[in-house]
Amino acid sequence: MINYIIRRFFYAIPILIGVNLLTFALFFVVNTPDDMARMNLGMKRVTPEAMEKWKHERGYDKPLVFNGGAAGSEKFTDTIFYDKSVKLFVFEFGQSDSGRDITYDIKQRMWPSLVVALPILLIGLLTNITFALLVAFFRATYIDFWGVVLCVTLMSISSLFYIIGGQYLVGKLWHLVPISGYEEGFDALKFVVLPVMVGVASGIGSGIRWYRTIFLEEMGKDYVRTARAKGLSESLVLFRHVLKNAMIPILTGVVVILPLLFMGNLVLESFFGIPGLGSYTIDAINMQDFAIVRSMVFLGSILYILGLLLTDISYTLVDPRVKLA
Repeated sequence: MINYIIRRFFYAIPILIGVNLLTFALFFVVNTPDDMARMNLGMKRVTPEAMEKWKHERGYDKPLVFNGGAAGSEKFTDTIFYDKSVKLFVFEFGQSDSGRDITYDIKQRMWPSLVVALPILLIGLLTNITFALLVAFFRATYIDFWGVVLCVTLMSISSLFYIIGGQYLVGKLWHLVPISGYEEGFDALKFVVLPVMVGVASGIGSGIRWYRTIFLEEMGKDYVRTARAKGLSESLVLFRHVLKNAMIPILTGVVVILPLLFMGNLVLESFFGIPGLGSYTIDAINMQDFAIVRSMVFLGSILYILGLLLTDISYTLVDPRVKLA
């Protein structure tokens, strides 16, 4: 397994380099350093001197990827790409275009994201699996039929409807919790209850339908028919055998998104005013802050690769037949 992990680590390096190059190219195709200077200084009455000063202070006065006027290795190192992207591999995120310390912001904002995302994952997982097992238990009945209809209906509703409806009903009409905002410590509870409820509700339709499909597929296999032939009850077959053997596809979906919990929910955090990494990314995109955008894309890539590695390792824990060579 150690050799496998080392191999995956080295495979990740070209992937991260490619993600960096693609993010860099896409951003500067849309915005030149001059455009970024104008946006940050104000579109009106911006002098060339002020633009050059802004670019020089932030390192945007250099060539993008190749410096023909430099000598030796500086042709590649004395560039915007090298200054802004290579340091990411040692987790030096530097400063944003507005002058803030990105590393400090990430450390501060990851906790509000976790406070919202972790309960959504745990409660949603428990709810989805429980109701999926119930629907699968009553397969080919009216409970199964109307359960699928309800799931498809819930899947068809936009997540914005859940957000706006929850804010109006729970926050404005019933005055149970604040509509938006966030505070540290135990006071955060009253601000995260509604986002967690909305997050669970918006994913319950697709979640139940997905797990129902997994359970029904397992219930049609030979070992389930053998267990029934031995006289085991349907509930015992479902919980002892089907649920256990369905853990691999369940882990595939769960473990992959575990590292992405740190990245936050872009839409949910923005609407509820949660100062997490999701709203941090949205604000950076709106302000065209390339330093924050590239840092968040790079961090997301690392966490996603880590999630895939954890998924492969977790397979060996739930299925002894899976070996990592």
